[in-house]
This record gives sequence, structure tokens and C-alpha cells, in this order.
Amino acid sequence: QVQLVELGGGLVQAGGSLRLSCAASGRSISRYSMGWFRQAPVKEREFVAGITWSGGNTGYSYSVKGRFTISREIAKNTVYLQMNSLRPEDTAVYYCAAGDLRSSPRGPYDYWGQGTQVTVSS
Repeated sequence: QVQLVELGGGLVQAGGSLRLSCAASGRSISRYSMGWFRQAPVKEREFVAGITWSGGNTGYSYSVKGRFTISREIAKNTVYLQMNSLRPEDTAVYYCAAGDLRSSPRGPYDYWGQGTQVTVSS
């Protein structure tokens, strides 16, 4: 079983950038599709970005496509979410997730981190 810990959240001004990290332990991320989700207050958790176990396919939500980039570093067993041109509506708790080899970039996902807060001020 894989354990996930998100790092890198914080407060940033609109137009700025942040990079989130998801450090995995227990198993190699090369065995999993990996994704990022977010949940804003009083909203449902939503898909943000995902990458398949092979690294060959990625997927993004419409709202972040062109601004966010998911990547991974197998040697560090870490997945990243580079977030550029941030907007106040990107404010949310961001969660890292892992799914099995059959998962597409959008899921399904079975393992979740505890989340990290991202706040974008206007």
C-alpha cells in the first residue's frame, strides 16, 4: 500500500506560481497512476490533473489546462503539480491520489493524502 504526503501549499497572489509535491512511501509511484484533486469550501472534490503509471498519458481539467502541469520523478518517488497564473478561484485544499495500473489519468483513485491548502489572493 502506498502512503502519500502533500507539501508546498501556501498563500500566493493572483498571477503567481506554486509547486505542490506529493511524496510517496511504501511502494514506487511507477506502479500507480497519480492524480491531483482539489476541494474548495462548500464544493465537491474535483479532478485537477492526472498521469498514468507509465507516464505516457496526462489529463487536466478544463479550468487548469494550460496553466498547471503534472509531472513525476520516479527516483524521488514524488509527483509534482506546477501551478502558474494562479487565480482566486484556484483556492482550495489540494489532494494527491494514487490509483492502480488500470486507472486512466482521471481515475479511479484508491489512495489519498491528507491535503495541503492553497490560497490565492486577489
